[in-house]
Amino acid sequence: MLKLILSLALVLFSWTASADPAKTGTKAAAATAKTAKPVKKKPVPKGPPAKELFAAVAGPAPLAARAIGAYSKGCLSGGVPLSLNGPNWQVMRLSRNRNWGHPRLVDYLERLSSDARALDGWPGLLVGDMSQPRGGPMLNGHTSHQIGLDGDIWLTPMPDRILSRQEREDMRAVSMLKDPFSVDPNVFTITHVKLIKRAASYPQLERIFVHPAIKKALCEQAPNVGKDRAWLGKVRPWWNHHYHFHVRLSCPPGAAGCDNQKPVLGDDGCGQELKNWYDMLRKSAIWQAEQQIKPDTKPAPKKPGLRLGDLPKDCGTVIAAGGNKPVAAADAGAVPALVAALASKEAGPPVPVLDQTALKTLISGKVTTATVSVTAGMPLPDRNPIR
Repeated sequence: MLKLILSLALVLFSWTASADPAKTGTKAAAATAKTAKPVKKKPVPKGPPAKELFAAVAGPAPLAARAIGAYSKGCLSGGVPLSLNGPNWQVMRLSRNRNWGHPRLVDYLERLSSDARALDGWPGLLVGDMSQPRGGPMLNGHTSHQIGLDGDIWLTPMPDRILSRQEREDMRAVSMLKDPFSVDPNVFTITHVKLIKRAASYPQLERIFVHPAIKKALCEQAPNVGKDRAWLGKVRPWWNHHYHFHVRLSCPPGAAGCDNQKPVLGDDGCGQELKNWYDMLRKSAIWQAEQQIKPDTKPAPKKPGLRLGDLPKDCGTVIAAGGNKPVAAADAGAVPALVAALASKEAGPPVPVLDQTALKTLISGKVTTATVSVTAGMPLPDRNPIR
C-alpha cells in the first residue's frame, strides 16, 4: 500500500512540474527566439541633406530649362531669375536668393503684375519665395517650390517707391486675419479678391493656396467680381497662407519627367470641403491657444530629410552642372550661417491666437458659426504642415 501511495505522489509531482507556466513559458520563449526573424535596421541615409546641397549653390544649372520631378521632390535646370525690380513688381527677402524659376513662372508673374495693375487697380506685386537657382529642397519654409513652378505673392500692395535692400529684409507682410477664423474687412478688400481671381484666370495656373478664412471670404465676395465661379475651384485652402498666396503652375506641355498634380474637381470648393477645413481650423486654434497655457514639451516629430538619391536621377546632373562640386557633410560653412538665419525669418506675422475667454467658450460646449458647428471634446490636431 505504501508503495502505491509513493508511486501516485511521484506521478503527481511530475505532472505538476511539467505544467509549471513559468517553465512552459521559458521553453516557449526559447523556441520563439530560435524561429523569430531578426529585425532589420533601416539604413542610415548617405550624404548630406539635399537641402544643404541646393542651398549652397548660388547660380543656376547651365542646362536647358526643365522642371524635373514633383513639386515637393525635384529640382530645376536652366532656371532664370525674376528681376529684382520691374514696372509692376519688386522682389522681397533678397538674401534668400529664391527669386528663381522656370521661364514659365517668370513669364506668368510678369504678366500677372501687368494685368492686375491695368485691369484690377492693384498697384504692383511684392514677390516672396519662388525657387532656389537649381530648385530642390530648401533649408526651411517650404516642402514644395522645388521645380521652379511655385511662387509666393504677398497680399500687401507694392509701395509707390523702390524699396531698399534693407527694407526688403525688414518689412513684414500684412496679415489678412482678424482672428483665427475670419478676415479683417478693413484689410482684406475687394481689390484682393480681384487680384486672386486674376491670378487664377490663366490656363497655366494649376493651384492657388490661401488661408481657409480667405477662401471663405472669396466664396462670399465672388458675386461682386462677376458671375463666373470656375476660378474658385483652383483656389485651395491651406495652413499659414494668411499674409500671402501661393501660385502653382502646371508642367510645361510635353515636359518629360515633370509630374503634374491631379486636376481640381469641377466644384468651387465653397461647400463641404470648406466646412471640413473649418473643423480642422478650429482644432488647430484650440491647440495653438492651449500652447500659451501649457506648452507641449514633446518635440515635433521630424521627417528624415531628402538626400540627393531620393530625388530624380537627373537632379544629380543638375547639382553638378557647370563644374559645381556638391558640398560634403563635413564642409562647415558651405551654407553661411547668416544665409540660413535670414532664410528662417518669417515674412509675416503668425496666425492670431485665441485669448483665454474665447478658448473656454470654444471648448466648453457647442459653438456655432456661419460656416460650421463644432462640439466640445474635439481631438487636438497634428502640427500644421508647411507647403
